[in-house]
Amino acid sequence: VQLRESGGGSVQTGGSLRLSCAASGSTYVTDLMAWFRQAPAKEPEGVATIDKHANTAYAEFAKGRFTISKDNAKNTLYLQMNSLKPEDTAVYYCAADSSLGTAIQALAVPSRGWGFRGQGTQVTVSS
Repeated sequence: VQLRESGGGSVQTGGSLRLSCAASGSTYVTDLMAWFRQAPAKEPEGVATIDKHANTAYAEFAKGRFTISKDNAKNTLYLQMNSLKPEDTAVYYCAADSSLGTAIQALAVPSRGWGFRGQGTQVTVSS
């Protein structure tokens, strides 16, 4: 499966962005999907996950500000990000797998443990 992210950009503190991740190929592999981010000189970190039942899980920093969703008809994953902060600046990328458990369980799996990952889209938040 191929994953292609879009929607990144530059915003000011407090702004919003909506990221998209279009998946092509086997829909079975996209039963479980996630957003990760990686800031310069930092390790990748999980942002949010969603499973095939639309159950979701969020990292603490994302709760209340970010919303993960998926349009199964379009096989597209979204991440709505509101109230953005400078510390949200990072490359955001999506990942997909079919066998990492529930959305909560999958949130603990590092990005290298996911079967498919996209190239990422840059998000820059200025103060």
